[in-house]
Amino acid sequence: MKNDKSLTNYFLTIAIVLFALCNIRAQDPETPMSNPTGENVILQWNRVLQETIRTPGQQPATVFPVRSFAMMHAAMFDAVNSIDGSYTSYLIDVHAGRRASKEAAAAKAARDVLVGLYPTRQTIFDAEMAISIEGIPWYRAWEGMRVGQMTAARMLQVRANDGWGATPPPYVLPATPGNWQPTPPANAAAGFTHYPSVLPFALAPNQFAPNPPPALTSDEYAADVNEVKALGSAASTIRTADQTKIAQLWANVNTPTTVFFVWNNVARNVATERNTSTLENARLFALLNIAFHDALHVTFTSKFTHGLWRPVTAIRRADEDNNPNTAPDPNWLPLLGNPPYPTYAGNHAAIGTSQATILALLFGRDDIRFEHTWDGAGGATRSYAGFNAMADEEERSRVYGGIHFTFDQTAGQSAGRNVANYVFLNVMKPRCRD
Repeated sequence: MKNDKSLTNYFLTIAIVLFALCNIRAQDPETPMSNPTGENVILQWNRVLQETIRTPGQQPATVFPVRSFAMMHAAMFDAVNSIDGSYTSYLIDVHAGRRASKEAAAAKAARDVLVGLYPTRQTIFDAEMAISIEGIPWYRAWEGMRVGQMTAARMLQVRANDGWGATPPPYVLPATPGNWQPTPPANAAAGFTHYPSVLPFALAPNQFAPNPPPALTSDEYAADVNEVKALGSAASTIRTADQTKIAQLWANVNTPTTVFFVWNNVARNVATERNTSTLENARLFALLNIAFHDALHVTFTSKFTHGLWRPVTAIRRADEDNNPNTAPDPNWLPLLGNPPYPTYAGNHAAIGTSQATILALLFGRDDIRFEHTWDGAGGATRSYAGFNAMADEEERSRVYGGIHFTFDQTAGQSAGRNVANYVFLNVMKPRCRD
């Protein structure tokens, strides 16, 4: 963990140097915003996508939210960057005049990608498009929309057969000690089994794969089993009320603010406070959501490679692990319900650390204080000293909830940090200008 954080500091230093050498905070000449509400166009369409995902019945089975966010924001980045040219493109550079509207380009890219993903909401997207281009001179809007149309078409083409539409294959393991088994009370079959075969947005297959989990007979395994047994039990007497709340918030208990929204909303709030430009926001949200998608790709691949049982199974069957330092409890239940797939490595740990690392690299520091609100009856507003403080809370939440071992989370955080550093240094890089 210490080495990982030292590496993050190293990359932060690189980011600051690149910032100075390449003047990457390019000023956007198209101010004030054309949007009559004053909402930055990137934030507008991020909101539109969130509203789409929140609306019951609007999420097709083959359209996973992290894919939608990454596709939309990467297409928007290519559209804005085609006009500005400060960075290398993600998929495509479209020739554009300097008078083309970045706002119109971004909006058209978002609108076309979302129509491709959620065709039943085209009327809503068209209405938002009208808001995006209101007040922009027609010749600037037309040229910008031409650019956005091309970047969206390219994105939809590249992701058309990316594996997300595949039927998830079955995943069944023999009931030998250590192997994942469907967990009570639902005992649901494994889900997301196709994720390892999905096309990443930035990584190569099997890049940053975690090392195997500790042996069932090891001291580390016993320590982490006993920790989650005491701390994550539904009937725990040592878990605090605040720790219980943390577990419930990050598991979306009685709140519609899912993990797909949390880090996008953190980025929205910080970007708004800092009045970042359209170009800066386009790059921020593209990098953030690409890292989110690919960090999960790493951890899901690890899950189905190692197939390790969840704590509830490990604790109930501790008499089968040949470890003298664990003891079975056949009636043990976790605070939270288990997701339907193996435990190692931790998804939430990878998500939080990937997002915190991207934000720290882009803003040049980690210690930016902020608040985040989860909506709904079970929601709350919590304060954080920095991005990694929030990521560490997200990681701990799964142990408090009784559904992960600490070694799952350590591996997940390492994977998330590696993914974020790689994405930042290899995707949408600044073009140094003489």
